[in-house]
Amino acid sequence: MDGVPCLRVSRSDAQQFRRCLQSEGALDLSLCLVKEADGSVLLPILPSCLSQLDLQSLSRMLASDKGCQIVWSQSPLHSKKGRKKASGNKLERILRELLEHHGEVWVEELRRDLPRSFQRHGDLILLGENCFSSPLWRNMGDQLWAAVAGGLGAKRLAKMSRISRDGFRSPVVTMLLGENSWVEHVDNGIRYQFDVTKCMFSAGNITEKLRVAAFDCTGETVVDLYAGIGYFTLPYLVHAKAARVLACEWNPHAVQALQENLEVNGVSDRCTVLQGDNRQVRLSDVADRVNLGLIPSSEDGWPVACRLLKRATGGVLHIHQNVTSPVPNAAAGDELQRASGKEADRQAWQTWADGTADRIASLLRDVTGGPWTTAVLHIEHVKSYAPHVHHVVLDLQCRPLEFSEAKNDSERT
Repeated sequence: MDGVPCLRVSRSDAQQFRRCLQSEGALDLSLCLVKEADGSVLLPILPSCLSQLDLQSLSRMLASDKGCQIVWSQSPLHSKKGRKKASGNKLERILRELLEHHGEVWVEELRRDLPRSFQRHGDLILLGENCFSSPLWRNMGDQLWAAVAGGLGAKRLAKMSRISRDGFRSPVVTMLLGENSWVEHVDNGIRYQFDVTKCMFSAGNITEKLRVAAFDCTGETVVDLYAGIGYFTLPYLVHAKAARVLACEWNPHAVQALQENLEVNGVSDRCTVLQGDNRQVRLSDVADRVNLGLIPSSEDGWPVACRLLKRATGGVLHIHQNVTSPVPNAAAGDELQRASGKEADRQAWQTWADGTADRIASLLRDVTGGPWTTAVLHIEHVKSYAPHVHHVVLDLQCRPLEFSEAKNDSERT
């Protein structure tokens, strides 16, 4: 069939579908999306991935009532590389003119000092630390930042230096243009507001937030041990319909944002925020489900999670971890190496999951004084940080042995 295969979605759902397709490796990153006159958006898909797309699952995962459909676009889909080059040229042209106005000469060193990537938060652009480091820029004063914002289509500008070592993983961010540092993200119909100079936002976790949103937590009490600004707390409340969420967070700035987000999303009446170190939480026997969303490892929270699970019925732990897999055989061909690498990754995830299940069963026995059974329900791959370092989530069912035996007897009869 002629044309480019695309997923047609509503404009309001476009960013959620785009991120989901990208995480599945199905989005054609070389082409730009197309906004149609009827208000829909076309997302370009790699032809090799067409047969793997499950449209019903996609719509259900994103809680979209408007659905999606595969179409073949006859309209020209412009190269993303060409558009980025044009955007970069615009910024370069504006800065060249500014430099000449100040009697300076444009040199290749300055081109290499321009931002190669940045984060966009509404009308605020957050620059990385590896740009505008040349002493020449300092002569431009505030005019520089106004010019950069204009070139990138923003009204506010900030720059990140690094992640602090204050225990909260707070960003070290300086506002360069504008005074208000609060921004808003909308993911899957959920509003996240936060101060970019005080809190981080991980857009890379969108697929896991969508997965959580698809859970059915009706009647359940959920504990989110690392709530942050509400990355997972809000999907549990807004979409998964948890009866109650206990949200633990020790960063006071994140707590402020979390409380704001609970209010703006209309779910504050079903959430209790517990500020402080979750290891000091004086609760037990309350949770049907515990979310342990901390990487590279949430292991410090495992004993807490075991204490929080309901003693009579147990529940499910969602354990996040960065798992490192072995390097595949370099002597193999490229295709064989990729295949063996993927298999090695899956084996590494399974080995970690099995070991974690045994460790949790032991911790539960220590906490309750009785035997428990654990079962690996699912291992979800969230994203990769390096060729062999993967962020995964283990869904682990935990049941007291007496409950498991009674349930088995009931099923047999």
